[in-house]
Amino acid sequence: MTKKFNEKAWHEYDLGFMVSKPGCAAEYRTGDWRSQRPQTNKDKCIKCGVCYLVCPEGAIVLAADGTYDFDLEHCKGCGICATECWTGCISMAEEGE
Repeated sequence: MTKKFNEKAWHEYDLGFMVSKPGCAAEYRTGDWRSQRPQTNKDKCIKCGVCYLVCPEGAIVLAADGTYDFDLEHCKGCGICATECWTGCISMAEEGE
């Protein structure tokens, strides 16, 4: 097997390096089929960024005030951000509420 220029096997990359871009939602509007959406109580947010790190689709973006917002065109409503938010500032709401 020959390697192309600059091509590495997955185990040859540095720890923490992503081989592909985070999630695949950047290319597709996956938010159209979600049944729940995240919502934030910004008063409880301590700006730790855990939600940003655990989002499998990269659908969480840094807001101007240092808190985090959701890209609802790409958020699938999986709820991982709400589960992992240890301050409880993120909750999931039924779509349309």
